[in-house]
Amino acid sequence: MRQIVMIVALVLLVCCGNLFAGTMYLSYVRTDMQKLKAELEKAEPDAAILKTLWVALADHYEQTLTIDDQEPDEPQVAEARKLLTDLQPRVTKAGLATCYQPGEPTLIFKAWGQWRNMRQILDDVVAKVDVSVERAVAQKKPDMAKSTVEWAEKELAKQLAASQAGNAPAHLVRIRGQAPLGATVYKLQKLRCNLCGTTFTAQPPPGVGSEKDKYDAEAASMIALLKYGTGLPFNRLERLEGSLGIPLPAATQWGIVAHSGHQLEPALAELIRQAAQGEIFHNDDTGAKILALRGRHRNPLDDDLPDLPDRKGVFTSGIVSILPAYRIALFFTGRRHAGENLAALLRQRASELGPPIQMCDALSRNVPDLPEELQTILAHCLTHGRRQFVDVAMNFPEECLYVLLILKDVYTNDARTQAQGMSPEQRLAFHQEHSRPKMEELKVWLAAQLEQKKVEPNSGLGKAILYMRKHWNELTLFLRQPGAPLDNNICERALKKAILHRKNAYFYKTENGAHVGDLFMSLIHTCGLNSVNPFDYLTQLLKHTEDLAAHPADWMPWNYRDTLQKLAAPPSS
Repeated sequence: MRQIVMIVALVLLVCCGNLFAGTMYLSYVRTDMQKLKAELEKAEPDAAILKTLWVALADHYEQTLTIDDQEPDEPQVAEARKLLTDLQPRVTKAGLATCYQPGEPTLIFKAWGQWRNMRQILDDVVAKVDVSVERAVAQKKPDMAKSTVEWAEKELAKQLAASQAGNAPAHLVRIRGQAPLGATVYKLQKLRCNLCGTTFTAQPPPGVGSEKDKYDAEAASMIALLKYGTGLPFNRLERLEGSLGIPLPAATQWGIVAHSGHQLEPALAELIRQAAQGEIFHNDDTGAKILALRGRHRNPLDDDLPDLPDRKGVFTSGIVSILPAYRIALFFTGRRHAGENLAALLRQRASELGPPIQMCDALSRNVPDLPEELQTILAHCLTHGRRQFVDVAMNFPEECLYVLLILKDVYTNDARTQAQGMSPEQRLAFHQEHSRPKMEELKVWLAAQLEQKKVEPNSGLGKAILYMRKHWNELTLFLRQPGAPLDNNICERALKKAILHRKNAYFYKTENGAHVGDLFMSLIHTCGLNSVNPFDYLTQLLKHTEDLAAHPADWMPWNYRDTLQKLAAPPSS
């Protein structure tokens, strides 16, 4: 009897959910079409004919709520023709009379095709909404249903915009293979005089250039990109190019990138200066090896920082600076920790700027020792706290699942703020409304596990709970500070550049080699963070070294194209 009652209740719940979803769907679609009509009617007089057709179809929607997915019959054609004819004055006003003739079948059926396309978009979105709302009703979570509707509004607007942009040019790609570095080998005939023994070599063809033109800017950029962008060691590239008949010794490759790195020093210095003005700093480090430092205990730091105690470890620090318009990635390899490198960077920060947000994990060496005027607002990585529970989930499945589901909701909320393009203040308010109750619930649960002795403090779960409680204020800064990130993942991804290089090349030989690697990794990964082609960027810098030295601020990844256009423009009379 109990099973029968449960089955009946479940059926009723599902039916109620479907009824609720269907009612919401009709109301939502009707409201959305009304909004669409209102927006399109505000179009400028020179709007395209397609917008006029969309208005007609919006009118048609109000008259007929549902339309079969079949070809239009004669009454529907007549109705569509009448609607379009009624819009003749509006079309004439827009100066598009030549584009439309009342009764022309082509445009009528074109309008019908646009309508069916929009109906397909509606059906796809609503299908997802129906599933999510049904799940929300079943789980008795009205907030989930509300958020689903909000998502549907954004998704529908995006899909409709993409549909109306259907006239954009198509992309056709053809991939062709070629060597990473190409070369032309000239064999010059030699003749020796039998009387004096002098050897005479034939002249090279015109336009070949001198010995200093042997390696161009593109060659230097490609070698640096392969070595420091993809982790391809010099020896492997030497073997690859040698098998293709192109002589390129590893020592020669190093000489090319070392010379190029010296020319690009102004770009790195300007990058560091601008990075110091950031609003958010992500920092962390990973192990490194420099052969020249083996056995040396003194720290060869710059004079701007006091000497540190003897230290044997070598690290590659990654710092990602977030500014309003762009992002900058910096790498520093040596005996400094990430916090010490961040301290050196912040010394170049403008005094009138407020304290920035610093995101890192809870290691003490990531936190810089700074004077009061350079203090940061410290935040810790929520992913590191989550990882503590992931590592012990096999031993404590129920407890860890509870924590992970709460953190999942928090990350879902953060993803929603990014998708909707919220400002830092709007994002903070959204998190305070939706994420704070979840985090407060988690805080109470964490305290109860230890205070009520449900968990042994020395167990894996107990240590994970202690970590979260110890760093709670830093882990939840995003609930109090506008713009505070949730985690340090962007810096972790940046450090993969250095880890990839370490995995393939194992070590740097000298500190100068490490500096050259840091320079190219900083420039290459900054290009990646700002969606800039690193090969083109490095090539243009090497082709304009004199202007780069004179005006480094004009040669950043986000503005170097504008500088090239100015240089190419003819001088004004």
